[in-house]
Amino acid sequence: MSNPSVQQETAEFADLRALVEAGKVTTVLLAVPDMLGRLKGKRIDATHFINQVVSGGSDMCAYVFTADADMRPLDGFALTSADTGWGDVGLLPDPGAVYQLGWMRRTALVFADALGADGHLLGVAPRQILQHQLHRLAARGITARVGLETEFLLCYDDFPDETVPREMHPVAAGDYALDHPLVMTRFFEDLQECLAAAGRPVEAIKTESGSGQVEVTFPYGDPLQAADTHLLFKYAAPTIAHNHALVTNFMAAPATGTGSGCHIHLSLTGEGVVPLFAESEGKMPDAARYTVGGLLHALPHLGLLYAPTVNSYKRFVPGTFAPTTFTWGRDNRTCAIRVVGHGDSLHLENRLPGADTNPYLAIAAVLAAVQYGLDHKVEPPQPYIGSAFEDAEAPPVPGSLEEALAALADCPLPAADLLTPELVAHYSTAARHALNLQRTTVTDLDRRLATA
Repeated sequence: MSNPSVQQETAEFADLRALVEAGKVTTVLLAVPDMLGRLKGKRIDATHFINQVVSGGSDMCAYVFTADADMRPLDGFALTSADTGWGDVGLLPDPGAVYQLGWMRRTALVFADALGADGHLLGVAPRQILQHQLHRLAARGITARVGLETEFLLCYDDFPDETVPREMHPVAAGDYALDHPLVMTRFFEDLQECLAAAGRPVEAIKTESGSGQVEVTFPYGDPLQAADTHLLFKYAAPTIAHNHALVTNFMAAPATGTGSGCHIHLSLTGEGVVPLFAESEGKMPDAARYTVGGLLHALPHLGLLYAPTVNSYKRFVPGTFAPTTFTWGRDNRTCAIRVVGHGDSLHLENRLPGADTNPYLAIAAVLAAVQYGLDHKVEPPQPYIGSAFEDAEAPPVPGSLEEALAALADCPLPAADLLTPELVAHYSTAARHALNLQRTTVTDLDRRLATA
């Protein structure tokens, strides 16, 4: 007798099967986001994927979820180590996250959910952390809608020192002294067309105020799909840029005085798709106020989840478009939380995450803070009018990864809401490794100071 679950799984991948049988897809990339929000996985023959992986899953070494930016396997993690033999985690293909890639020949990408040795979803995997928050919201009868707008640097691929990675010393491609000029290169056309072909069209692309800086805005929608789309975009952009002798740079602070953000726009709807943030006669409803209150109350302790690298904190500079205080205001870009729109279109913009953020973790942190605010009816302070950089009384944004690590210990969120002991230990260990690397690495600044 055939297995009904296998039949269901096969049916869920029917569109991909048709592409494979028609010869339009010959390779499947099975991928998961790692701690730093990068796609990791394997190339699989498409026929093998349909016949075997769809029903039986796959696996990969668990160290993918414990490695640093250079993919060095680090110690101190409960998930895997040399002491446990560097074991595997399972990969369960997600039939709702299948994308045909317009920038790779006959290739589709399928997102996977990671499974631990016990067969359950892996609690420290970024995609599963976000899914947990979405399940919690659904149990309340609430749906979150998210839109991401991310900035990055577009650089020439001609840095003279061949021993230095181009992205480490970016030479900006273009000097756009004025924001919003309609000056575009073929790169932008190709990027827009490739993402549209993958079924994830952009909402808008524009150049930013920084030299060579670009902003891409994606449509509002499901938070998990928004995070998946963001990783598809970060996977496509470097490949397309390479075809134009360019490189992309997604550092939060790619150069001194330059910051690239990844802002999270958020709204909530209740049952019957009722907008919970809709204001009446210019007055914000309770749900919107409590949401702002929850964000300002919890986000000061969750920096590890939305600002994960040492470089993240070099973006939080007074006088820039990055916040330095935990404040909120109406259409105020100096605040951490900006209230945008009117009436039914009222929504919130979280301006804290940078271009290096892991969108799954950042959105999960936001949604956990939102639910804390709703549960505890957290009233926010008065909206800030003027430059929030000047507010000496508002809690400051952490000035370093070390400060963010220390702040995590005092987070008001209950463990069951987000910060399970497993999650805290895992991401704290990663932060300590990053801080130790910073402490022991000799930089260009060290050399300049030594010869000054």
